[in-house]
Formats: sequence, structure tokens, C-alpha cells
Amino acid sequence: MIVVYHDVGGAHSTAAAANIHINRLPIDRVATEEELLNVPTFDKVTKADMGHLIYIGEDELKNKVYTLGRQYKPNLVIPAVKDMYSIVEPNKDELVLVDTMPAVNLLMKIGGFSSRRLHLVSFGRPIVTKGTQQAYMDIVNIVKGVKNSLKNQNYGNVKPMFPHAQ
Repeated sequence: MIVVYHDVGGAHSTAAAANIHINRLPIDRVATEEELLNVPTFDKVTKADMGHLIYIGEDELKNKVYTLGRQYKPNLVIPAVKDMYSIVEPNKDELVLVDTMPAVNLLMKIGGFSSRRLHLVSFGRPIVTKGTQQAYMDIVNIVKGVKNSLKNQNYGNVKPMFPHAQ
């Protein structure tokens, strides 16, 4: 199974979700600032990474977990990912796309924009980290919903999941 967490920048809510999913970040409490900043892709995704799948790791069921920064074009990028997957793996029901944008709050938007777009890392990173901590349990709920669905196998071929946690 392949799980792709996606949002605008691929650096914050997706990084947190993917790392919660593979048990690198806690699922039972809010991650500390240090834990978030130790995630290899948290607030470190660059413009060159946009539109590329970034492999994060495997979960306990051997599902491969990726992130994707898809900018403001989900209506273009997500169908392209689904179509390419269905061409490469036409008989497999193994791609799950998860939009993490519903968990993104204003602090994450301001901090992420400042840090990643304006390159004001020392200003933006503390803001986006605080925002991610505030949204953390919403992100956890998205991940829990994904993991529950994977465990129960109750979805179809290359189907976008959620966008809200269930």
C-alpha cells in the first residue's frame, strides 16, 4: 500500500501526519517543539521539492508513506498522480491520497509562508511550529482515520481519503 499525505507546501501538516503515521512522532500527545524540528522534512521542503513525492518511511503494516507539496493546484496534481499510478499499477488498489489541509490553521499558514516562501526561517519557523502543535491532535485524528481504514481495507482504487478525519 502507498499512502500520500498532501497539502500546499508539503512541509508542515504533511510532514507531521506522515511521521505520526510511521510512529516517528507520538500519536497519543502533542509533539514537542524539539520532536517536530527533528523531523527531517519539517519546515525544510524547498521549492524544488514541490510536485515530488518524498518518501518518509514504512508503517507497521509495511505501507509506504510519502508526502507531496502540491501548491494550490490539487485539481491538477492529484488527478495526475492517480492517473499515473493507474497506468503503472492498473490492477492494484493500493494508493491512498490524504489531504491534510483541513488541519492547517492560520499560524501554520503565516509561519509556513514566512519560512518557506519568504525565507525568513528565524521568524517563520517558531510560528509554524506553534501552529502545528495547536493543530496536532487534528492531524493525529486524520492519521488515525487513515490507519483505521488501512487496517480494515475499506476504500477503493486510488481514492482520495477524508479530507476530514472521521
